[in-house]
Amino acid sequence: MGDKLAPFRFAKRVPQQAPMGAAQASNRTDVVPLSYGSPASASFPYDALQQAASDAIQTQGHAALQYSGADGPAVVRQWIAERSVLRGIHAAPQEVLVTYGSGQAIDFACRAILEPGDHVWVEAPTFFGALNTFRSSEAVLTSFPIDEQGLRVDLVEEALEQSARANLPLPKLLYCIPNYHNPGGISLSLSRRKRLAELALAYNFFILEDDAYSELNFGAVYLPAIYSFAPQRTIYLGTFSKTIAPSIRLGWAIASQDTAGKLGSFFHGSRASAFTQQIIGNLLSGYSLETHIEQLIARYREQRDSMLAALDKHLNGVVEYAVPEGGFFVWLRFKEEVDTGELVTYATERGVSFIDGRQFYLSPEDGKRYARLSFSYCEGEVLELGIIRLAEAYQDYRDDQAAQTV
Repeated sequence: MGDKLAPFRFAKRVPQQAPMGAAQASNRTDVVPLSYGSPASASFPYDALQQAASDAIQTQGHAALQYSGADGPAVVRQWIAERSVLRGIHAAPQEVLVTYGSGQAIDFACRAILEPGDHVWVEAPTFFGALNTFRSSEAVLTSFPIDEQGLRVDLVEEALEQSARANLPLPKLLYCIPNYHNPGGISLSLSRRKRLAELALAYNFFILEDDAYSELNFGAVYLPAIYSFAPQRTIYLGTFSKTIAPSIRLGWAIASQDTAGKLGSFFHGSRASAFTQQIIGNLLSGYSLETHIEQLIARYREQRDSMLAALDKHLNGVVEYAVPEGGFFVWLRFKEEVDTGELVTYATERGVSFIDGRQFYLSPEDGKRYARLSFSYCEGEVLELGIIRLAEAYQDYRDDQAAQTV
C-alpha cells in the first residue's frame, strides 16, 4: 500500500450543496444579496428574546436544562395548535410535533413514508432544499407546473387517472407550498386546495403542505390550509424562522396523532432542543408575537413595493412577474431568451446576487429564463441599488451575446 489515500465513494444520496447565488463567488465586499431568503436582521425581537433566555436560565434552569425540559415545549405546542385555527386547522397539542426547523419535518416525513423507489410529486418550480431531501430518500420525482393560481391540480388529477388506468405507480407523497410560494410568490387558490385534498383521499397519498410564509400575509384574508380539508392525509409544516429568527431552528409538523407519532419516532426518544423551546415558550407567554408579526408585515410589504418599483423603473419591458401578496420573493421571468445561470456571473461582477431559476426545477433547462429575488433581507435604497446592478448585468450579458453572433 502506498502513502497516498485512495478516493472514497460516498453514497449517492448525499445531497447537493444548496445554492446561495453569486454572493458566495464574489470577492467584492459590497454585494447586494438579493439571493438571501432570510429575514431582515433588524426585525428580530432582541430585547424580548434576551429576557426570555434570561428567565429560562435564572428562573427555570434546573428543569429547562434537563433532557425533558420544563414547561416550554408544552407552551410552544399549545400556541401552535391555537394559532393554527387561523388556517382552519383544529389540532390537539399531541398532534403537533416540534422539530429542528421545518426542514427536519420534511426529512422525518420522507423517512416515515418513503421507501427507495417510491414516487414523490412536486411543483415546478419548487424549493430546492426539499428537492434535495427527496433525492436523498431515493424517491422517483415528477413535477407539475404552477400558474398564477398555484399548482396545476388539473394536471395532477389527469396524471393520477392515467397512472391508475395503466397500473403505474401512484405517488406516496405530494409536496406543495400553498402560500407565497418559494420561489413563485403565488398562492394556491381555494378551489384547488379543496380538489387536491379530495385527490389525496381518493388516491391514498400524503400531501406535505409546507406553509413557511403564511404569517407574512400582506392582505387581510387567510385561506384555509389544505390540511383542513384532508387531515388524515396531510402533514402541515410551519416554522418560527420567518417570524422570530432562523437560528433558533424551531419548526413543526401537524398531523394525525398516529402520523405525528411515526414522524416523532425518528427523534429516538429525544426531542427538538427543550431549552430552545423553553426560551420560545417564555417569549410566547410574555410578548405579543401577533403585534410583532404585524410589524413584520408592514416592513416586508414596504420592501416588496420598493423592489417592484425598482424593477418597473430599471427593467421595464425586460422582465415580468406576479405581484406576491406575502412572503419573501419575487419570481422574475425574462421576456427575451436568457440563461440566468450565465447571468449570475455577470451579476457577480456588477455586485449583486440572485438565485438562477435552474436551481428550482427537476429539469434545469426549464428554469433558464427565471430568477428568484428576495426583498426580505435588504431595505429600500439597497434594494434599488441591487436592481440597478442587475439591469447593468443584464445589459452586459446582452451585449456579449450580440457580439458572439456577429
